[in-house]
Amino acid sequence: MAAPGRDGELRRTFPAFESRAAAGEEIAGTWWGNAWVTALEAAALDPKRLARGRGYAEQGSVDAITVTPGLVLAYVQGSRPRPYRVQVRLRTLDDTDWERFLDAAAERPGHIAALLDKELPHSLADCGVPLLPGPGDLAPQCSCPDSGHPCKHAAALCYQTARLLDADPFVLLLLRGRGERELLDALSRLSAARAARAAQDRPAAPLPGVRASDAWAAPGTGPLPPPLPAPPHPAQPPAYPAVPGGPDLFALDQLATDAAARAHALLTTGRDPVGELTLWQDAVRLAAARPGSGLTATTRAMYATLATATGRTTADLARAVAAWRQGGPAGLAVLEEAWDPPAGRFDRARPLLLAADLPAFRPRRNTLTHPRGHTQLRLGRDGLWYAYESEPGRDDWWPRGTPDLDPVGALTGLGGSADAH
Repeated sequence: MAAPGRDGELRRTFPAFESRAAAGEEIAGTWWGNAWVTALEAAALDPKRLARGRGYAEQGSVDAITVTPGLVLAYVQGSRPRPYRVQVRLRTLDDTDWERFLDAAAERPGHIAALLDKELPHSLADCGVPLLPGPGDLAPQCSCPDSGHPCKHAAALCYQTARLLDADPFVLLLLRGRGERELLDALSRLSAARAARAAQDRPAAPLPGVRASDAWAAPGTGPLPPPLPAPPHPAQPPAYPAVPGGPDLFALDQLATDAAARAHALLTTGRDPVGELTLWQDAVRLAAARPGSGLTATTRAMYATLATATGRTTADLARAVAAWRQGGPAGLAVLEEAWDPPAGRFDRARPLLLAADLPAFRPRRNTLTHPRGHTQLRLGRDGLWYAYESEPGRDDWWPRGTPDLDPVGALTGLGGSADAH
């Protein structure tokens, strides 16, 4: 159940909390986390079960927690050897509620800033949408034989969920039915549309300079007006209307945002940061710029379009995006270009791996491969080591981890994939 590899926009898995050193301290530290605890405790039929559930939570008996729309899932270790499967359900909001929430969030710029800072303003929670649960809204269910409402295992999961909400209110919004990226995209579009309408309502400010008719009528030519100062940051693109048979709005928004960022860099620094990229490199960069690209139907369509335009497959693009996110253009070069490094750093890598109690990696050109064939190190022309992983027995290498000057350091965080035995 707790499989982080399956996480996406509408599924998030959180590792188990460690046991608390001091029992009895407050479960939640934010007002919305405490509101969740209040909803749990106000509907509980047995305070003793709540106390035991809180003890389970403080002892670290709740395993990894998976949150999806309307559902929190986890295994909780009780008095028996086999843990119990616990779930807590919460009603998701309908489209009307979400429209009201988005209108309230976009009404004040501070609301969006607070959400990005992992804060939930009181005014946003009081916008008429039932974001926080009330007494009786939480519906727990457990595989244990206890018929209490809630049982101590469900209470433990609810207490730990309050700690998740403390750290990130987007967990609450996901429980109510919408993922973080979807909400932020919707808020961005709504804010841009409101700004565009406000700009249309304002009278046009007079532009600096001389009217063309006056300049044409005047004898000779006058001096050019000084250039306007560069804006502090690129502006957001306008909200594009949906037109049947028109362009893909998501792709258009992506390209407009990217073009604005490149134009701003050119205006302020005098150079285009991506002007020297090839068509393929630029396609990979665009695909990698969107967090979670390739997970939704819209971004899958973008992947397919970029892959077709560059004569590659979507699988090629997905692997290249992973390499770009690992190391930018240098990471993509490591994925696609084998080379013969000179003596020196490459030759020193194998003794360093052996000294770290790792097996003798097999050298080939700029790569060192684990003897079991599931982990590989690639030396880039930038002098960094890049880690790759593949299923044993398959030549299907994917970038993993963070590049490092130290080959042992590049393997850090790959779990058991680089073990010595």
